Amino acid sequence: MELSDLKIFQAVVKAGGVTRAAEQLHRVQSGVTTRIRQLERKLGTRLFIREGKRMILTPTGRRLLDYAERLLDLSAEAEAAMRNPEPGGVFRLGAMESTAATRLPAPLAELNRRYPAVVPRLRTGNPVQLSAALLAGKIDAALVSEPVASEAFEQIDAFEEETVIVTARNHPAIDDGHAVPRAMIVFEKGCPHRRLLEAWFSVRGEAPQQIIELASYHAMIGCVLAGMGAALLPKSVLDTFPESARLRCHALPAGMNRLKTLYIWRRQAGSPNIAAFAKILQSAIDGKRHSGRVA
Repeated sequence: MELSDLKIFQAVVKAGGVTRAAEQLHRVQSGVTTRIRQLERKLGTRLFIREGKRMILTPTGRRLLDYAERLLDLSAEAEAAMRNPEPGGVFRLGAMESTAATRLPAPLAELNRRYPAVVPRLRTGNPVQLSAALLAGKIDAALVSEPVASEAFEQIDAFEEETVIVTARNHPAIDDGHAVPRAMIVFEKGCPHRRLLEAWFSVRGEAPQQIIELASYHAMIGCVLAGMGAALLPKSVLDTFPESARLRCHALPAGMNRLKTLYIWRRQAGSPNIAAFAKILQSAIDGKRHSGRVA
């Protein structure tokens, strides 16, 4: 069924007949009659009992009227929402797990404070997964580590993470040629921290003897505490871990100890919600610059 069919049907019901409905719709009477008959044929049922010029709803017609009014109201609501420049409705945001755990609470709280009509929906994943979800239209925007395919997305800087290698507290200091961890505890392929740790091994001309893949930072830190290997993590994640004192942090070389997180969305697919969250992120960055703090 087309919305125009339902609009004509609703007009005939309210007017009590075709003639007055045609006048209200600024259509010819024969055209309205034809559309009603076509709708009845399409549905395979009579919608009206015809008594001269009067049109009385059948029981089936009364059922359709309820659906028609709901659909037409929803259509009007959708049209109004599209014309409304104010943020509102569902905002589907993707983020890496570390970002969701440590960086998102504050800006999401600010989003709720400024724009209570916005309903955030969060999805976590690695940058490859989130970029694919953006291109498929499954999320509206995402927070991912660089690099991203700049030709496909709009982007702004969001956060900068300090990264460190962590081991059990009794692990010796990792220096040139000494105490290289035998096992590497990582997320699945596509994780930026795994990529950075692999690059660190490569620069040293070495390779881990074992790779242990896990699905959460807490599981990774637990294995590190047990002495099973080393992991590369954002320092902000360690700051939230209650037993971080039992870990030892090892600095990465300059150029490998920072990961920038970008806020991205598909080109030509901006929205008031996307812009509102970008404004909040940018305000936080500007505030930290003015206070002399690093993001």
